[in-house]
Amino acid sequence: MIERFSTDAVRPHDRLDYWNCLTEQTYPGTLVDQNDERFRAEMLRWKLGELVMIRPRASASTVTRAPTATAGERVVLHMQHRGRGSHRQHGRVAELSVGDFSLCSAQSPYRLELAAHEFMVVEMPRDALERRITSLDDCVARRIPGSTAGGRLMHNFFLSLWQQGDQSDTDPAWQQGVANVLLDLVGLAVRGAAMPPSGPNALRERALRVIDACLGQPELGTALIAAELGVSVRTVQNIFGNMGTTPSGYILARRLARASELLALNHEMSITDVAFELGFSESGYFTRCFRQHFGTTPTRWRSQH
Repeated sequence: MIERFSTDAVRPHDRLDYWNCLTEQTYPGTLVDQNDERFRAEMLRWKLGELVMIRPRASASTVTRAPTATAGERVVLHMQHRGRGSHRQHGRVAELSVGDFSLCSAQSPYRLELAAHEFMVVEMPRDALERRITSLDDCVARRIPGSTAGGRLMHNFFLSLWQQGDQSDTDPAWQQGVANVLLDLVGLAVRGAAMPPSGPNALRERALRVIDACLGQPELGTALIAAELGVSVRTVQNIFGNMGTTPSGYILARRLARASELLALNHEMSITDVAFELGFSESGYFTRCFRQHFGTTPTRWRSQH
């Protein structure tokens, strides 16, 4: 079952203790530290076959993990869905931005220094990953760019798993099969990292990757894309001008395309939930945009798919 946890119902001075109990329960040896009493965090947690997956969102903080005794060595994948972070292990530092990911060994101490962030995290058996990645130790605490074809495919697969909702009642063999697909995609993404985008379309691919990763953020726009890419606002406008559109036009089209998928795949989500999940400030505006784009309302679209 997908479990949901939040600090919102916890008194401010108790929130960090609550969050640390939760993270220790999920991934033993994990400690979160920060100095702001306004700390807020929420987490989705899910088991898929032999994989333990979480999707935490939290204020700026430092996360450390100490090794603990386990039956077999584990590797932890952290995919940056929002914000930035520095991942440190074995004397290496991986600087991650939106869409990037890293691998850390749970058998050695590691440290994450994070701005306000959202992650998708999965803990995997090392032996299962070694069958898919040669020289796995060389990949630990390295930045794996999310702008590659393999990185984008893996990120989209992660998101699709959450969008499918609770699958805990499904056949265990099916769950393990999906877990194997995820492991295969991780292997493809790591191998594809040796061939990052290059040439005249590299910056465009990075911009599109930022948008796909940040669709749920209401503040997503030209300025945020420029900040993530480290370029000027004008450069971002030119990227989309060459595509025959604008940043805001492309963002709206991607949000509506993702909304149509969510409406068809997850009938338990309300129209308002879908709107907020994809960064719309209110459901009425979302419905108007959806009708203008698809020629029908979200409710009718759902009933027809």
